[in-house]
Amino acid sequence: MKLYRSKVAVIAAECLGKLAADGDIELEGDHRADAEADLAAIMEDYLHRDNALRENIRDYMARRNLPYDQYGKVRTALAEEHGHPLGDDVERYLARQFAEYLMISRWIGEVYADDKVIYKKLLGALKGHDVDEAGIRDEARSKIKNIREGTVEFEVAMEGAIREVKKRRGLI
Repeated sequence: MKLYRSKVAVIAAECLGKLAADGDIELEGDHRADAEADLAAIMEDYLHRDNALRENIRDYMARRNLPYDQYGKVRTALAEEHGHPLGDDVERYLARQFAEYLMISRWIGEVYADDKVIYKKLLGALKGHDVDEAGIRDEARSKIKNIREGTVEFEVAMEGAIREVKKRRGLI
């Protein structure tokens, strides 16, 4: 899962809304916005850590003069070293963080459901916001058929097309 900053507030609202509607949690007074802000802060912290990881990868690769095709291997190694989740682990990590938060939050009056039930519902809500990155790339590629792949012009056009598709879908 790739987490987009534009989806943070939506995900926080949906997670709390689902749990409250199902009777799994009881929000304290009029503090739903505060609880949503805390869930958003968890996701913002993840995004901050993800950006820091990207900076570390760039520095690491520049210091060792590694080619860009090594990016994935370096990212996996550094993420493991820093304990930063990637891919499908992001959803599980965020669901665990959210579940733990619900147990200690002063904005949550009561938690009625078992941890496993809450975790599964949170995981389902997070998976509902997973973005099909391959679909975005395919759609972007279809917009730039007139440029030969593997060229610098193609890469520049592809970045622009991806940005356009993401903007249209409300991801950026």
